[in-house]
Amino acid sequence: MKRRFVHMAAGICLLLGSTLASAANHVVTVGGIGNGFTPSNLTIQAGDTVTFRNQSGFHNVVADDDSFRCSTNCASAANPNGGAPSSSEWSQTITFNTAGEIGYYCTAHGGPGGIGMSGKIKVEGGGPVFSIGSAVSGNWFNPAQSGHGFQLEKVNDTTVTAFWFTFDANGNQVWILGVGQIVDNRIEMQAVKSRGGRFPPNFDPTQITNPPWGTLTFTFTGCNAGSVAWTSTDPAFTASGTLALERVTSVVGTTCP
Repeated sequence: MKRRFVHMAAGICLLLGSTLASAANHVVTVGGIGNGFTPSNLTIQAGDTVTFRNQSGFHNVVADDDSFRCSTNCASAANPNGGAPSSSEWSQTITFNTAGEIGYYCTAHGGPGGIGMSGKIKVEGGGPVFSIGSAVSGNWFNPAQSGHGFQLEKVNDTTVTAFWFTFDANGNQVWILGVGQIVDNRIEMQAVKSRGGRFPPNFDPTQITNPPWGTLTFTFTGCNAGSVAWTSTDPAFTASGTLALERVTSVVGTTCP
């Protein structure tokens, strides 16, 4: 029995050693020459880590889907305001376990979606990316910002509609709507702002206009969790940003894969 236990322990150590050896760390320099991320595009394997090191300048690193926000420290439930830009020589290491692509940027020098100082990490392996099914249909919101949110509906195998019931920077109620295509675990769409409506009996459909508003990109990690990143050309709105989302309601009869 003792010899068998020793053999089992040795086997576990070998397995653990090979697992640890297969994980790699990748370094991304922040700031310095060109005032960007170097490299700005990186392909890694699931389980690898990426160390962001600020070489010079006033910077931070923030995921497009807000899954991390780091500089001298990282945001967390206990420290929701962490990750503010800093000019110190900070260094943060993040582990990526899920296959897919994640964009990131510096809030002091750009925004999500590849605008300004930004980069992208492609994670290979680690199992399939979450597949968007009919269960995405329903209402979604951010609990910290209850009072506005999204209604999503998957209308066929590739298409999803989105309605954002929200407000502009001046407090006016606004409907932002779009029709998007499913790409892996994302929904990407151009969005418009609906205007010209009046309450019945004064509603006149000929007065409705839908001027271009910007873009919406939804990313889902599961049936009940995701995020939205936006860009807008409308001066009445914040030009870009991200918002974590949670499900509020679902459609009867839909199931999560």
